[in-house]
Amino acid sequence: MLLSSLSPQAALLEGLVQIALQAGKRALEIYHGDFTVMKKDDDSPVTQADREAEAIILQGLKKLQPGVAVIAEEEYAKTKKGYNTDSFFLVDPIDGTQEFVNKRDEFTVNIALIKKAYPILGVIYAPAINRLYVGDVLAKTAWAADTTEDFQIENRNSIQIREAGEKWDVMTSFSHNNPATEAYLKQLPIENRIKAGSSLKLCLLAEGKADIYPRLSPTHEWDTAAGHAILLAAGGNVIDETGENLTYGKPGYRNPGFIAYGSEQPPLPVKK
Repeated sequence: MLLSSLSPQAALLEGLVQIALQAGKRALEIYHGDFTVMKKDDDSPVTQADREAEAIILQGLKKLQPGVAVIAEEEYAKTKKGYNTDSFFLVDPIDGTQEFVNKRDEFTVNIALIKKAYPILGVIYAPAINRLYVGDVLAKTAWAADTTEDFQIENRNSIQIREAGEKWDVMTSFSHNNPATEAYLKQLPIENRIKAGSSLKLCLLAEGKADIYPRLSPTHEWDTAAGHAILLAAGGNVIDETGENLTYGKPGYRNPGFIAYGSEQPPLPVKK
């Protein structure tokens, strides 16, 4: 695809897709080899894949959008350097590092563009399952595609949320369910629980394969931004525990608990 034939927004999004594919390729090479699991200052795991994928993304973004600030998980963990700007990228080079470490294939490469506190573009690539998700909030378009062994895109299809029924299918985490989330789920008319790793839970909502994904424990903004953009572009939303839309650029780039949903906004958690 010739980037010169696309609108500026579409060309930017295509550039983000190519960067995610490159980072995912390197992450997959490391995943299928021998790697060492290290610990960050907060005791969370980190691997060579996190660091090398992030380096690829940072280099790619510098060429694609020079001068635009980037908040990337591993770099921020080292420097704690933020930016006071209306426009910036949020990068999680490997979302689901625990999945990566445990050899579960549902880890992802996440890149999002934030403008005025909201995500407007999002790309999520899951290289081990050959799946790519993309969202353009301003154009109200979201799509998913498969990827080939040589990291080419095929079977691209538009995605959108589904209409919720009387009972809901809920996305839950392999690694991060907590008592507050479990208590909240008891408030809801749940039909099925669907477990998935990393930001794929937001993608599956966008794809119409579930109705709600609550996570009532802290996360960082790079964990949610790309999936948030894809879900918004597909017709869904993400709110915090008070019912306000989830925003970005908060102190420390930390999120409160959130609830992601498709067509029907669920009730808020009952405070005891």
